[in-house]
Amino acid sequence: MKSILGHGRGSKLFVWVYVAISCFGYFSAIQLYLYFINGMGGVKTELFNFMSGFVFTLLITKLLFSSILLVQDVFRLLIGSFHYILSLLNITNAQDIPFIPERRRFVATAGTLIAGIPFFSMLYGITKGKYQYTVEKITLTFKDLPKNFDGFRLVQISDIHSGSFDNKDKIIPGIEMINALKPDIVCFTGDLVNSEKEEIDPYIDIFSKIEARYGKYAILGNHDYYGSYNRSDSNAEQLYFNDFFNRYTKMGFDLLNNAKRSISIGGESINLIGVENWGAGRWFPKKGDLNLATTEVNSDDFNILLSHDPTHWDEKVLSYQKHIHLTLSGHTHGFQFGFQLPGFKWSPAQYRYKRWLGLYEENEKFLYINRGFGFLGFPGRVGMWPEITLIELKRSNLTG
Repeated sequence: MKSILGHGRGSKLFVWVYVAISCFGYFSAIQLYLYFINGMGGVKTELFNFMSGFVFTLLITKLLFSSILLVQDVFRLLIGSFHYILSLLNITNAQDIPFIPERRRFVATAGTLIAGIPFFSMLYGITKGKYQYTVEKITLTFKDLPKNFDGFRLVQISDIHSGSFDNKDKIIPGIEMINALKPDIVCFTGDLVNSEKEEIDPYIDIFSKIEARYGKYAILGNHDYYGSYNRSDSNAEQLYFNDFFNRYTKMGFDLLNNAKRSISIGGESINLIGVENWGAGRWFPKKGDLNLATTEVNSDDFNILLSHDPTHWDEKVLSYQKHIHLTLSGHTHGFQFGFQLPGFKWSPAQYRYKRWLGLYEENEKFLYINRGFGFLGFPGRVGMWPEITLIELKRSNLTG
């Protein structure tokens, strides 16, 4: 490191900081290993999440910094080889020029600064960003929205992933933000847990405090099917999911498993349809059944669909014979890393999913993809902050 950055006072301080950070990273990696071999990998505490996030952050930072130096070293090798060839041809004196030039300190300094951007951004995401709840407000206008639903306020949350939470108190502000929006209904679009139904137990009292005038509704996501039960025993499966579904009831959510509910105001109604998970990916459950869920839906009804995986929209919903005005999805998390600017958004998620964040429209049908309320895998969020979506429905002003 000293050979890269020099021998000044500032360089010595940097080296000591670098060594301290690396030592903490190695210590964290060892502790995580001990957690897992002792069967404690499922226990999430603030320290556990910080250490796992720090190890991943350090790995990404080191890879980026090493890649920058590697590019420089390749150029140094090419230049050295070129000089060597010239010396063989007696065009230059090899004794006057080193075979491989020294590293340029500017490149090392630039590499350090560049690598520092994801390092500090990811540290922020681990410590603050994962609970930095934000409200996204959108207004959607429909010509066939029933008059009494003009101004109807729908709040969507998704991907709670309660098994990843490490601090109950930091979730409460998100719940308060939801209630402050005074929603008519709240829709949760799947992935309540990472795998086991018990993960939600410490947070049932918190999510039960969500309030909505016409009810709270939920569907299942792919992670909600990954629990531990004997899959060859239908009775064991039924007992598991009955127990799991009871937790939704305790939180006050109406779970829609390929089912429909009518919401009525002043003699007019809209349909809220919920399907089980249907994902185009090979390993994702394909239990969503639009035909079953819309058995009692008429051709001229106004329909809102809750479907966890946005690939369902392209594969099934767009071509479905009954018009689905609005589909609400989640699943992608916005990769928990990226950024959004007016008119522009970027995340690695876009290389995996055709539709991965925000609002899409096709053939007078809308799809909205929520970034998620929780986090999974990397215990943080960078740029893609946890989202609470407020969707206000408006009726077009029709004349004649």
